[in-house]
Amino acid sequence: MNFLPFTQEPSLIDKAWMAVRYPYDLVRSPVQAIASIPALSLLVIPAFSSYGTSLNLLFFYMTWAILVRSNDPMRVEFLGTLGVRVLFYVLPSLGFLVFDSATPNLAISIKEHDDVALPMSEENGGRKGRWWKVALVSIGNVLMGVALQMGIELLFTQVLHLRSLLKISTVVPLPWGIAKDLMLGLVLREAMTYFLHRFVLHSEEHSPRLTKMHNSWQHSLPAPFSLVAHYDHPLAYLVHVFLPMYLPAITLRMHILTFHMYLTLVSLEETFAFSGYNVLPSAFILGGMARRQEKHLMGDGDGNFSGFGLADYAMGTSLGTDLVDDVTDEADEKQEGKKAKGKARAMGRKAQGKKKKTMPAEDEDEEETAEEEEEERPRRNSRKTGKKSSDEEPKRMPSNSDRRKTRSEQEDEEDAVGGQPEEEDEEEEKPIPKRKPPKLAPRGGPVKKSGGRPRKRSGDDD
Repeated sequence: MNFLPFTQEPSLIDKAWMAVRYPYDLVRSPVQAIASIPALSLLVIPAFSSYGTSLNLLFFYMTWAILVRSNDPMRVEFLGTLGVRVLFYVLPSLGFLVFDSATPNLAISIKEHDDVALPMSEENGGRKGRWWKVALVSIGNVLMGVALQMGIELLFTQVLHLRSLLKISTVVPLPWGIAKDLMLGLVLREAMTYFLHRFVLHSEEHSPRLTKMHNSWQHSLPAPFSLVAHYDHPLAYLVHVFLPMYLPAITLRMHILTFHMYLTLVSLEETFAFSGYNVLPSAFILGGMARRQEKHLMGDGDGNFSGFGLADYAMGTSLGTDLVDDVTDEADEKQEGKKAKGKARAMGRKAQGKKKKTMPAEDEDEEETAEEEEEERPRRNSRKTGKKSSDEEPKRMPSNSDRRKTRSEQEDEEDAVGGQPEEEDEEEEKPIPKRKPPKLAPRGGPVKKSGGRPRKRSGDDD
């Protein structure tokens, strides 16, 4: 007899509710894992404790192992990629957009091309212009790239039953492996961006349609501002942004943690290089990249096809200053800044010396007042405590015996004063005694005293 409970097939309404609830269930469990105590230990314990580095690494490893084992690897990759894009590109770019729109006068002062680079400038159509289109298309392209990445992962893992393109495991990569993958990934992205951008998006012979799309979308803007890095036709965006970013990662089969670090660097580069500001966190790297991107977008696309400028320098397609010029300019600026600081310090020392020479009287008065205050301090303290100092003690009335002693002392002093000059004269009149020369002993030995017995004469005396 079958004692299993009767299972009823879900109705159409239940299926619809499950379909609506599926995105929430997809996001809920990873968020709960991240917000749990082991995940919080990764951030809280290293910041507010005195544990060593090895113990912090142990907590990080435990947190990462729990996060990977308690969630589907696809969810970890999806949420991590989406979170990095939102935190390091979408939100900062929207913040720059709000800043440029809310305070245009302040934004103009730090813009490279003044009011032309404002998203609501007259060249962009004003407040009713296309700034909102740039924002929507840019955010839409970001979401499309994340969805395409997850679709490729599902194709390889679920349909083709192959291993994932990115390595997702509980084993944490070593620092040397992370640094090596980051450097190789950035170099490969630089090369792929250059060749795809130059020979596909700016080549009417090989791909006239993509070239027309790219020029009519991204190159139609008068100057770069926030969110322009991902503003392009979707097909041109996949060729220009997504493929150079994703292909190096799957070629090296990066660990998911290394990939998120790599994606963070790429997102920050895109955020600042296309912001249009001349005040950036790094004048050497980001400043040169921003200048090269501005000359590429505002020109006809004749050069500056890569991001960092290495490929353009190697291929001879740099417009304006290249990477070597940026390095030399940055070194010159640092030297000039050091010289200016040294001159300012020298001028300040000279000014202080002149003040000391021109104001000696004031310094003397200050010293006198300080000495007077030091003398008055014990008196004030004695008044506060109720005790009298030694200077303020009342004088005692002398008694008869004291008076007699003082009189006798005075008489003795008068006698001593009266007889002192005579003694001095007598001492001066006394002659100084002369010293007698010492008597030398004879050769034969010491001479005996008189009155003794005479010694016999011998032949040696002659």
